[in-house]
Amino acid sequence: MTKTTNERELALAVLLSVLKEGAPAHLALRNILEKYQYIDKKERAFVTRVVEGTLEHLIEIDYIIDQFSKVKSAKMKPVICMILRISVYQMKYMDHVPDSAVCNEAVKLAKKKGFQSLAGFVNGVLRNIGRNLSSITYPKEPKSLCWSVQYSMPEWIIDKWLLAYSEDTVETILQDIQREKPTCIRFDPDKISKADLTNRLLAEGVEKAEEHPLLPYALLISGYDYLGFLESFEEGLFYVQDASSMMAVESLPVKSGDYIIDVCAAPGGKALHAAEKLAGTGHVEARDLTEYKVGLLKENIERCGMRNVEAVRMDALVYDEASCEKADIVIADLPCSGLGVLSGKKDIRYRMTEKQTTELSQLQRKMLSVVKDYVKPGGCLLYSTCTINREENEENTAWFLGEYPEFVLEKEKQYLPGIDPCDGFYLAVLKKQES
Repeated sequence: MTKTTNERELALAVLLSVLKEGAPAHLALRNILEKYQYIDKKERAFVTRVVEGTLEHLIEIDYIIDQFSKVKSAKMKPVICMILRISVYQMKYMDHVPDSAVCNEAVKLAKKKGFQSLAGFVNGVLRNIGRNLSSITYPKEPKSLCWSVQYSMPEWIIDKWLLAYSEDTVETILQDIQREKPTCIRFDPDKISKADLTNRLLAEGVEKAEEHPLLPYALLISGYDYLGFLESFEEGLFYVQDASSMMAVESLPVKSGDYIIDVCAAPGGKALHAAEKLAGTGHVEARDLTEYKVGLLKENIERCGMRNVEAVRMDALVYDEASCEKADIVIADLPCSGLGVLSGKKDIRYRMTEKQTTELSQLQRKMLSVVKDYVKPGGCLLYSTCTINREENEENTAWFLGEYPEFVLEKEKQYLPGIDPCDGFYLAVLKKQES
């Protein structure tokens, strides 16, 4: 197996697990890179770029394939379709890889995967695309179809956004989702200074570490191989967390000695951030539904060395009488459509449906109806999601305030990709009035 073929074979394996088997892309990619830790940084970067790039441009890639293949992409054998997809991505978006090499490696990969009889088909389609790539015409109207192909976003999502936001705002969001972004991290200034952490990161091979424009304890890092290889990460000197999530905790009136319940806490970013703000006092109970998620919480709590956080398995839909009016703050960052974090989780757009967004909205209402009772009089409930879908955000908050007049809205904010320097994220701080 040649080095180049190996890279493409790994990318193929990840994409098949994501698009055929439904595995989350970030987990599938992480698992394969952990399994093949011996491949060098350039090879790992190639696999990552091909996987993420193919997902990012998937609708456009299928549109291109369908211009030159009698068998449409939706009707192809999954392995052959995926080989064509990763090849078209390389031809269109990776200039340093010659088209001839892309074609040759695609043919080799088709044969290796047991499709000798279709090797000629793969070769013919790709060489035809290579000859005509620069002259392909794209749809010009309607707007949702045009943008769907241009930005590889399902039309129903674009239509939903156009009902909520202006055309300029929607196009800005679409453009930002396709923009390559650095990783946002949070550190505790009481544990390490910004300058010392920056120097550590650069010494460990991170190419760039810059200040975040919103928060003094956040950095934007890029040009690293794998987080698990960074000693500073393993030592718990920083936590990967988007600025929007940090801003959610910033919106809360955390004070010394508070008891905080995070009802859907995994992997633990907000719970750990709140615990840091308690500065060794109080207690944060980080809850989640499954043993796997509780395991993630425990792993991150241990890595960060936090002593005032506890991970507990509990269902947010099941009322916990022992928690009634015990919490100064309840954090309810609830399951959502994830349409605000598509730049980092590119596959969500292909799995989510309009029906599911409505079902999630109803699930959020049920959870809020349960966990609101854990808030003390005078305490706060944080309702947040990582989506920009109003049905799950502003509309749910309006419903909640109508149903439970003992709560008043203290703060509400919708962050939008490309408009704000962070992911798409919604937060509402709801204060329970003293009786």
